[in-house]
Amino acid sequence: MSFMLFAQERIYNNPPNMGLDRERTYIRIFHAVPNAPAVDVYANGMPLARNLSYRGFTEYMNIAPGTYNIEIYPAGRRDTPLLRTTVMLPGQSIFTIAAIGQLPNISLLPILETKRTIPSNMAMLRFSNLSPTAPNINVTLPDGRTLFGDVEFSETTDYIPVPPRVYRLHLRDSRTGQVILDVPNINLAPNRYYTIYAVGLLGGQPPLQVLIPLDGPSYLNF
Repeated sequence: MSFMLFAQERIYNNPPNMGLDRERTYIRIFHAVPNAPAVDVYANGMPLARNLSYRGFTEYMNIAPGTYNIEIYPAGRRDTPLLRTTVMLPGQSIFTIAAIGQLPNISLLPILETKRTIPSNMAMLRFSNLSPTAPNINVTLPDGRTLFGDVEFSETTDYIPVPPRVYRLHLRDSRTGQVILDVPNINLAPNRYYTIYAVGLLGGQPPLQVLIPLDGPSYLNF
């Protein structure tokens, strides 16, 4: 059985400050901790996200580059943080910042989204293994051809160009070749960037599944 969730493409009519300052950076927060409650996220004491549930993404935020003290709390509380850490964000960059792992051992993973020229009429695709109980993963086509190989927990591949169409992909244990997740109906549009995020628990609850959001380089400019 396969589990899928697509983040819908958002159209920003008047996104605040986007594209106005070439030295700024764009971030979104991603809650990928399967055994954590909804959370509030603070940067230098200021809220970045409130009541962000597991599998949830914020919209992209335009912030100044620099070093930020990040605190993550259960939603609605400010007593004992689930995580307190520091992250450095350079300018002219786009990041998805993922909370990963399992309580009580979680961490923050900044995942850079690198914009480059997309080959004509192609889509850009990559894979990120954020399942704390999954093995190293190969992502293959149904005929066995490998798109991404031996991706370990917390690793994100580079983008590769692929023809835009509807795909069926298999996530396989890289050691045995066994299919651990069948993922049908992946609709990739041309001139867009996508990341396949593997999240959840292999053999547990919540189950292993993938999330495939539209990435910032699809529409954010410097």
